Amino acid sequence: MLLLAFALAVVILFVVLRVLGNPVFALISVGATDAEIQAAAARLGVDRPIWVQFADYVGQLATLDLGQSFTNRLSVGDEILRRLNVTLPLTLLSFALSMIIAVPVGFVAAWKSRTWYGTTFSALSQLGGAVPVFWVGILLVGVLALNWRLFPAGGFPRRDWEDPAAALFALTLPVVTIAIVAGSDLARYVRSATLDVLGQQYLRAARATGQSFSTALWRHGVRNGVVPVISILAIQLSTTFVGAVIIERVFALPGLGDMLLVAIREQDFPSVQGVILFSTALVLLLGFVADVAQRLIDPRLRGTLSGNRRTKAIA
Repeated sequence: MLLLAFALAVVILFVVLRVLGNPVFALISVGATDAEIQAAAARLGVDRPIWVQFADYVGQLATLDLGQSFTNRLSVGDEILRRLNVTLPLTLLSFALSMIIAVPVGFVAAWKSRTWYGTTFSALSQLGGAVPVFWVGILLVGVLALNWRLFPAGGFPRRDWEDPAAALFALTLPVVTIAIVAGSDLARYVRSATLDVLGQQYLRAARATGQSFSTALWRHGVRNGVVPVISILAIQLSTTFVGAVIIERVFALPGLGDMLLVAIREQDFPSVQGVILFSTALVLLLGFVADVAQRLIDPRLRGTLSGNRRTKAIA
């Protein structure tokens, strides 16, 4: 299913891009002659039938070659790797901070759901998840960067991570921005999973045997509650990555988001395909890892899978 989904993504993306635009017109000047247009099309290779172009593209992907940019002739794969110096740390730091926010907030909102502060935590998580991430970024820039001048409003050091302190300082506001929204969404899922565990009979039975609440929860509740959360974590990490790509534009960060927007504006097919396919592959891989992790943690899932196989074999 992982390979099939990626193959469908390759086909759909390739066809849709060529239906929506023609990169030739982004490279020629106004008033270009037919001969100049045909020469530009031949240079880009878009004058050939679309199935021939697709066959060449699949052949490139088989060798992990994402092609060259139509505009600057640079390797798309190398450019993506260079841009990941910004996007990947931004995604991982935001996700880590969102988990630090979400786990205690979601647990307290469920454990103390009938108290005023448990209700407050639940309401704040609902509010934080409903706010667009770019609006939070603009708000933080206005307050913390422009008014209080505590952090830079945008940009990234030209030397990248040669000065880690400066790089982390530049990523502080973007990380906080994404973590607020992502952490709010994740807190709601943690709250739901915790409420489900707290209402189970096995937890009451463990308490009846004399175990403390914390011991019963750790021994019996965490393992059962973490199984549905794992799939949510994979989705949330994917969402955090997408949010990082979007928020890079707000803070003028030279990551994948900036590369994608420039490529779309210039109709640079290889760059657009490269960024979107990389993002798609990452999302699919995270979902695959989550499925494997769930089966490793919960033996019932492995039993169901093997039981289905035995049933099919008997049939």
